[in-house]
Amino acid sequence: MRASDLAPPPLPRGLSVVIPCYRSEGSIGLVVEALKPVLAAHAPAFELILIDDASPDGTGRAIAALAAQHPEVTAISLSRNYGQHAALLCGIRLARFDVVVTMDDDLQHPPAELPKLLAALTDDVDVVYGSPAAEPHGLFRGVASRVTKWVLQGAMGAATAGKASAWRAFRTRLRDAFTEFRGAFVSIDVLLTWGTQRFTHVTVRHDARTIGTSNYTFRKLVTHAVNMMTGFSTIPLQLASWIGFLLTGFGVLIFAYVVVVAVVEGGSPPGFPFLACLIAVFSGAQLLCLGIIGEYLGRAHFRLLDRPSYQVRSAVVGAARAGSGDASVDAS
Repeated sequence: MRASDLAPPPLPRGLSVVIPCYRSEGSIGLVVEALKPVLAAHAPAFELILIDDASPDGTGRAIAALAAQHPEVTAISLSRNYGQHAALLCGIRLARFDVVVTMDDDLQHPPAELPKLLAALTDDVDVVYGSPAAEPHGLFRGVASRVTKWVLQGAMGAATAGKASAWRAFRTRLRDAFTEFRGAFVSIDVLLTWGTQRFTHVTVRHDARTIGTSNYTFRKLVTHAVNMMTGFSTIPLQLASWIGFLLTGFGVLIFAYVVVVAVVEGGSPPGFPFLACLIAVFSGAQLLCLGIIGEYLGRAHFRLLDRPSYQVRSAVVGAARAGSGDASVDAS
């Protein structure tokens, strides 16, 4: 059997734009209106897949109305809030064209910059990130963002991870590498590395958000970083090993110090304070390492539960998708 016999049929040329939506009732319509002329000018065919991640405002109704108004729009509402990356995974699995573009729902990713990403998606590149020239974040948000990208670089094993952003363009066939993925902790950037290592980035303009406020707080960014570390890499376990190694060396040095003091000076080091400090150091290190191991055991437990990454509550399929004969929506 030839390798070509195992390959899935090629996807039609075009762009599938996936936008996770949360608290974007006032902005998502503006995003669609700004995107359509750009997509029409740079793609033979296109679609917009809008995923409502159980937003507490009227986002679900807004995207359903857009799907009824625009034949290229498909509106999906998830049954509860699963997170941005799970919503992206849902949309990526629904993509019908050969290139997927992901972007935010708040106009911080200007549609006019999209041609830069598409131009960089050459024959030897599979994933292009739109990296901002300057990120309009505060101090704590900026620090959390840099920590997250550092963790992502370790999990992805790709140098360009430091330039990663939610503004991406990649080849749809990469999703074949994670077709069977199911889990409560999702990172699209890590999943893309399962299918390729050919990443690049281009510098694009990122505008300040003018409608609403960012849904990514410092706490959420830190949580996302921890989920990536413990869900897609062994960096924390290696850290625990190094902590154990270093503290063992420290313990040996302290033992040598006690012996030298007892033999040479004929005395002994201070009793209770010295002993209390040692116990505190070693106990803290043990608890830290146990906590890291517990995080991995917890994730293994959730994987054994076979929880889906998302569950679709409802879908409004645009006329263009319905007319193509592909109106099905995978619920898991």
